[in-house]
Amino acid sequence: MSIADFGVTHRLRFVAGFLSALALSACDDAQLNSNGGPVLRAHVHTTFPIHSAETRQVAFSPDAEAFGSSSVDGTVKICRVSDGQFLRTFLHPQGVTSISFSPDGRLLVSGSYDRIVRVWSVREGSLLQEFSGHAGTVWSVAFSPDGQTIASSGEDKTAKLWRQSDGHLLHTLPGHALNVWCVKFSPDGELLGSGSFDKTVKLWRVKTGDLLQTLTGHTEAVVHVAFSPNGRLLASGGDDSSIRLWSVPDGKLISTFIGGTDHVYSVAFSPDGRWLASGGRGQGAIATLWKQIVGPRLSARGNTVRLWRVSDRTLQQVLSEHEDDVWSVAFSPDGQWLVSGSEDKTVKLWRLETNRADIVK
Repeated sequence: MSIADFGVTHRLRFVAGFLSALALSACDDAQLNSNGGPVLRAHVHTTFPIHSAETRQVAFSPDAEAFGSSSVDGTVKICRVSDGQFLRTFLHPQGVTSISFSPDGRLLVSGSYDRIVRVWSVREGSLLQEFSGHAGTVWSVAFSPDGQTIASSGEDKTAKLWRQSDGHLLHTLPGHALNVWCVKFSPDGELLGSGSFDKTVKLWRVKTGDLLQTLTGHTEAVVHVAFSPNGRLLASGGDDSSIRLWSVPDGKLISTFIGGTDHVYSVAFSPDGRWLASGGRGQGAIATLWKQIVGPRLSARGNTVRLWRVSDRTLQQVLSEHEDDVWSVAFSPDGQWLVSGSEDKTVKLWRLETNRADIVK
């Protein structure tokens, strides 16, 4: 066999193996929710092609009447759920990595590549405050449940806590060895969770800035964290393709969600705590190579939103409608909707349904 023939044969074997893997994955999909119990299903309601570059984060307003999306194109856009009308656009000098609504829905905080944390009036569309202090990209921002504190984290390996009213820096939280990708407040506002490229999750006491726990177990970067509505659980997702569930505040590992080949970029609990949504991309060099060969549309099976039942870690549904990496997912506060944002520059609004009338109609 010539070198050229070997090259052709090798490529054919690669394609055959990849198609075989897809077939096996399809068989797995057919067995979703095989354990019985309540079933969650999502259906695309609306696709919003609203950004000129990748969508980095999505979030619902507290009244569930609108959602916001941030993008590398330097904008945050607010859309009404009922009719998809654009309500506001907030312009930034550089890409916007993260957003969070205040509990009363009057304010929105954003983080950006330009190292600045900004606070905006949702009603007026005006810039109210700018907080400077990070030495690199701000990867994540979050409002506390009482609206009085803003958390941010970034490329400088720190998380920071700011007083919202005047922008005073309350605490800088050192301890991570690499980029801090995500920060989230516990529902009671007493704890802050952070996830980092250093493969750890940390729990901090908000009032004092003290480190309480370092959670280890992920084998790659931890990209996102989320507290359950009752505050007793913390979910973390990362580049090791797993979602891990930890007890709070002791930080013990309870379970690991394994399913599919996604890097996990986002995790979110439903308002009742029964369901978990995750967003991600195809795993590793093989998925990246396949995407380069056939393009994002044909390789989109790996760029998914996944729905899980928390009680037994059962995969409910795999949603492959996005054409590129899924960076963010969020449930609406009323539990009727899911929103997802993707590198394909779109935001998708999903209608949720279950076979239990007491959960979602």
